[in-house]
Amino acid sequence: MIPAIEIHDLTVSYQRKPVLWGIDCEIPEGEITAIIGPNGAGKSTLMKSILGLIPHASGHALFWGKTIAEVRSSISYMPQRESVDWDFPINVEQVVMMGRNQSMGLFKKPRAADHALVSQALRQVGLESFSKRQISELSGGQQQRVFLARALVQDADLYLMDEPFAGVDIATEEMIMQVLQSMKKAGKTIIAIHHDLLSVSQHFDNALLLNLRKIAFGKTHDVLKDPILQETYGGKLSILSEVGQLLAVEQRNTRKG
Repeated sequence: MIPAIEIHDLTVSYQRKPVLWGIDCEIPEGEITAIIGPNGAGKSTLMKSILGLIPHASGHALFWGKTIAEVRSSISYMPQRESVDWDFPINVEQVVMMGRNQSMGLFKKPRAADHALVSQALRQVGLESFSKRQISELSGGQQQRVFLARALVQDADLYLMDEPFAGVDIATEEMIMQVLQSMKKAGKTIIAIHHDLLSVSQHFDNALLLNLRKIAFGKTHDVLKDPILQETYGGKLSILSEVGQLLAVEQRNTRKG
């Protein structure tokens, strides 16, 4: 079976400062995969890079063996909640309807089917009665539910979610997890950046452990073990130094060539 995502030797640097180094990974289709690691490990950078939202220095990513340009309509990206201006004068229903823009096409008005999908998604995340509420009036957890509903109406095959559980209460976290499980049952592939290792071990099929480089990838019960977690969360400074030296050597060799 072709993996949902193949990442080959992906390296990302900002102003010659290494952020990710030589990432290789194959993420299976139809499963829920967590990306975990300490703050500054490059988790969001990896997600944005494979989607083509930020450039990478080397390597590439394929989706079902194709480039992002060929399959973009089959992929849904849910960024961090902090990346959105929640004071913008727009209501919940309008935000969720934005998830239908690609299907509707430019300047086209929502059809009855689009409105039905929006209502269904809001019902799924428990916000149907909030459809006309201004987004600025919502709590952080409710805003995260709106984001999830917007992703759901895209009806994509692959969902990449940057910290979907950040800033939510226990009830919202449980609701989001139930939605992800139902998406998996429907054959969807979900990749989420997450910080709660216990939650990852209980609800996720796979885990990619990052700390500027790939520390480990595999089934959660195989990789969430003390030695691997110690390496992931303990050696950040030494890894940064090591990668910086490698980049410097590579740049010197390039100049010599």
